[in-house]
This record gives sequence, structure tokens and C-alpha cells, in this order.
Amino acid sequence: MERESVMTQKKYIIEVEKAKEATDGRPSMGPVFRSLFAKDGFPAPVEGLDSCWDVFRLSVEKNPQNPMLGRREIVNGEPGKYKWQSYKEIYDLVMRVGNSIRSCGYGEGVKCGIYGANCPEWIISMEACNAHGLCCVPLYDTLGAGAVEFIICHAEVSIAFAEEKKIPELLKALLNASKYLRTLVSFGKVTPEQKQEVEKLGLAIYSWDEFLQVGNDQSFDLPVKKKTDMCTIMYTSGTTGDPKGVMISNESIIMLLAGVKRLLESVNEQLTDKDVYLSYLPLAHIFDRVVEELFIWHGASIGFWRGDVKLLIEDIGELKPSIFCAVPRVLDRVYSGLAQKISSRGFVKKTMFNFAYSFKLHNMKKGRKHGEAAPLCDKVVFDKVKQGLGGNVRLILSGAAPLSTHVEGFLRVVACAHVLQGYGLTETCGGTFISLPNELSMLGTVGPPVPNVDVCLESVPEMGYDALSSTPRGEICVRGKTLFSGYYKREDLTKDVLIDGWFHTGDIGEWQPDGSLRIIDRKKNIFKLSQGEYVAVENLENIYGSVSAIDSIWVYGNSFESFLVAVVNPNKQVLESWAGENDITGDFNSFCANARAKDFILGELTKTAKEKKLKGFEFIKAIHIDPVPFDIERDLITPTYKKKRPQLLKHYQNAIDNMYKGGSNSSV
Repeated sequence: MERESVMTQKKYIIEVEKAKEATDGRPSMGPVFRSLFAKDGFPAPVEGLDSCWDVFRLSVEKNPQNPMLGRREIVNGEPGKYKWQSYKEIYDLVMRVGNSIRSCGYGEGVKCGIYGANCPEWIISMEACNAHGLCCVPLYDTLGAGAVEFIICHAEVSIAFAEEKKIPELLKALLNASKYLRTLVSFGKVTPEQKQEVEKLGLAIYSWDEFLQVGNDQSFDLPVKKKTDMCTIMYTSGTTGDPKGVMISNESIIMLLAGVKRLLESVNEQLTDKDVYLSYLPLAHIFDRVVEELFIWHGASIGFWRGDVKLLIEDIGELKPSIFCAVPRVLDRVYSGLAQKISSRGFVKKTMFNFAYSFKLHNMKKGRKHGEAAPLCDKVVFDKVKQGLGGNVRLILSGAAPLSTHVEGFLRVVACAHVLQGYGLTETCGGTFISLPNELSMLGTVGPPVPNVDVCLESVPEMGYDALSSTPRGEICVRGKTLFSGYYKREDLTKDVLIDGWFHTGDIGEWQPDGSLRIIDRKKNIFKLSQGEYVAVENLENIYGSVSAIDSIWVYGNSFESFLVAVVNPNKQVLESWAGENDITGDFNSFCANARAKDFILGELTKTAKEKKLKGFEFIKAIHIDPVPFDIERDLITPTYKKKRPQLLKHYQNAIDNMYKGGSNSSV
């Protein structure tokens, strides 16, 4: 879009196309916006950067001796310092792995699976695929039972690399998948029994050390990679049905990197080769994949965790990362831990903390940057929080699911780092929106678009969302070169969401006056109650989710009932505190089963409903308390913490039936 076509500008976005009224059965579309940082056009990658292989290759040329990948040494059974391999050392390993892949007969276009927790071998295998034009297919077991087998068969994976402890899972899948999967490589060792089992099927299996030797006496030319080549097929966890294979090209990733680089430079937070990143979020997700590509592009360092969430803080303390990426559940744990420590302090320390918090927040609200708002408080009071994250963190990025506003607000004050919430999908190659540093008004939003996409809202009349109203609301639609190329072998699903170049996300957004976006609902999560009233359930869950007495909530209703019920996971600290104040004895589980606890939490939910001026039919009339959080193990949420509503209904069917039998005034 030429500069002359720019019509209006908010603080952080510019309008590049006018709104369109509803025509030919299509809903109306609001104006098209893009980031203010792209007012002179979208950023272009540097010369010669056409593929993900070029990202790594150019970085090796520029930073051969920089530490690239590190893991903790284990000395006498105890974890020690991080031991690093340089960019040049990793490059040499990548070339050896690539030669071995080619020696086994696999080349351009072949699908290569990678299965297991993040580790240096994961990245080395991925880069070997990038070098020789194989399509990397992460195998992710938490997508549901049988997902690994489904992905191998659906993507026709020929060769797979796997963490040593995942080899038994791969062997289970071989009975039906051996038609496609012919070669297995362990990141560690292979037992004689495993070798025998695989060879019986006429397949090959190698330990990591064995595989490095396979191509020793051979050398292969690297094929020319094109921007349009498929780099990876990333399977996403649908809330219903089989996983969908999202095809992502080299160009999508390259354009995403260029946009994020422009954004960070525009807010004076550019990456350098001195930055350090902790790799623990799954590389099988687009969020971590593109962040690590960004670090590799800048010649920065990536250290890996030990794979145990209980040891995560210890790994952070040793690595001292400068950028920390997290999903809300991790930040919720950080928040809960801090809140517990503060409440257990003596009167003087607690008062001091509360004063420092209020003072710094007041100054930040007045527009002061977080580092200048209360430097003495940072040094005396909040430094312990900073040291808890290693002492060097300057950016905390949250993605994959909504971050609670109270958690985000708290961490913005006490973490001594920018806390930025982002939004994106696998189909948009990750980060599409991100909030900006030192903009407290963006609390609870996902910020403006990254400067590599155009964005507009499309009206959803059946839900009452109007993209042309004074407060524009509608389905978020994205256009640009970061978009996926389609769903693998599912042209029908692709056509449903890619319309005239626009990807329809299914999420409902609301533009804020400064140009940031708030996610308020999900398009498909709407149902009608028996009296004919429509309920936008995600919007309600966002509202009720702000109640401090609960950690999570699933709201339920259907067209045969006239009122809403809910299942809640209570906040342990709040519930135990309430029990103490009301002379109720027992443990956490017994509190959850207590009728008075249900009345207490239901009362808190009702209070919030009144404060937010919800309609009568949007009030929750009965609740069931589950002390066990909604989890992946019971198949109640996806790996990105989205609720699986059909599975939740199946799991809690008895509780739902009991709540409706109890009537609209029941809290049982």
C-alpha cells in the first residue's frame, strides 16, 4: 500500500484501507490497519536470506566462535555449569547429520519427524533438515492419544529423530506406521532389544553416535532452497477432531523474523549476540520455534533446561537468561509463589513491599518507564524477584493463551523487566500482535500488530459484534506473507479460513483507542439458552476469570436449560485463607467439597457479574469445585491451554447433571 493511501492514524497503528459495508451475504469489514512501525512498508529480509537454512548459515559465517547451544554438565550426579558448543561446532555436527540423512536415501521434500523435549540434538536435526530441503515435522504426543501415529501416517514421515526415552512410544506406533517410517534415530542410546524389534520389521534404528558415522565417507551438495519451499508442517491441537497439519514455508518464517526485528529495534530492545535464551517451551510449537530462529539469526546463545518443571527455576538461576518466554501457566506459578512469600512475611516487610509496589505503580501510571519509576524500590525491594529469574532478564514474553490481567500487572511492577503479552497462531507463524514496553495502558491487551501484517476486524452479527461501531469488535482477520500455505491434505479446511487472502482466526478482538487489541471472545464458542438468549461463553470466562478466589473456570450451558453453571478450580491460597477466617478445619480437598466454600465462591462470581453489569442470563447459578486443575493428562485442555469443551463436558457430565437437578438457586 502506497503512503498516499494512509487515511487515519491511532497512536500505534495506521489505517491503510477503508472499511467495507456488508455485501453479497458477507459481513461488513472494518478498516485495514498495520503497525505504525511499518508506515514506510513492511521490512524486507537482508540480501541472501531466503530460507531458514540461510538464517543459520549466515550466522555461522558471522559468529563462528559465539556460544550457540548449551546444556548443564552433570558431575557426580549433580548439575553443574552450562557447557557450550559454538556456532561452528554445531555447524560441523549439522553437516555430519545431513550427510547421514542423505546416505540413508532421504533428500528434498522428504518428511522428517522430530520427537522429544528440547535439546541440542533437536536443533541439530532441524538444521540438517533445513540444509538438505527435508520438511521438518515435529511429533507432539500431548496432542492426544495416538497423535504420534496419526502424524507419521498423515504426513508420511520417512525418518524420525527422537529423545531416547521416547523411542518406546515410537515403537508402539510402528505397527501401523512402518509403511511410511523406515529409519529411526535416537538422541541417545538404543538397546539391543529395540534394535531387534525394529529390524524384524525391516527398518533401521541408530543411536546418535552411530548415526553420526553413517555418512562419514560421503559428501552431498546442498540443494538450492526457495522461499516458497515448505520448511515445516506443524500439527496443531484442535479442540475437536484430528490434529491439523499447518504448512509453513521458508518465507513465512523469514518475514516473521524481519517483522519482529523491526519491532524490537523500534522500541530500543533489539537483540544482540550477547543475549541468552532458556529453551524449555516445546520446539514443536511455533512460539518457541520462531523465537529460537530469531536468537540464531542474531548469533545469540540458547541454553536448554533439564526437562523437569520443578527444576526450571534452578536452571534459570544458573543460565541467567536475558529474554524469558513463558505461557501463562508458568507466570501464574511465579505469581502464586511470590504472593505466598509476601503474605508469609512479617508486618514490617509486608508493609514495605506494599508501599514500594503502590509507589512504583503510581509512577508507571503517570508515564514513567519501569526502570525509572522507582529505582530505589527496585534495588531494595524488588531485586529478589529479579534474582529469582537469574538477575539478567529484561524482556518477559507471554504467549499461547491469555495472561490474567492481575498477573500481568503485578509482574510489570515487580519483575524489573518488560512484561509483554502477545497473540498469534501457528497459521500466522506465531507472533502477530505484541504489547509494547512502558505502555501501561496496554495491560490486558495483546498490543498492536507486528510490522509484517495487515489486520482488520470482520463483523459477527449473530454475536452482536460490529466492526464498524464506535468501539470496533469482530473476528480478527490477518493478511501478509507470514501466513501459512494451507492445511496439509485438507484443502476443504483451508478454504474455510483463507478467504480472499485473509486468514480468519476465529478469535474476536476489540480495538482500543491507542491501536492495541483486546481478545474478548471466540467465534465458535456461542450457544443459545432455552429462552433464546445467545451466550458468548469465552467472553464470560474472561470476566469471571478475574475473580481472585479461582484459578480457572469452565462455563457451561445448552439450549435445553435456562441458566448457566460452571466448574471452577479454586485458588488454594485464597480458599485456605477463607477457611481459616471461618474456623473451617481440614485440608484443601475437604474445603473444595464444603457447601459453604461453594456459596463463598459463587458469591464472588455473582459480585463480579454485578460489577461488570452482566445480563441476568449471564449470571452463573451453580458451581462444582474441582481441586485438580484442568490438565492435559485428562485431555481437558490443549498443549496451549485452550479448553477442550466436548472433553470437559464428558468428564464433568455427572457434576453438570447434579447442578441442573439442583435448580437455579443451587450452589451444589
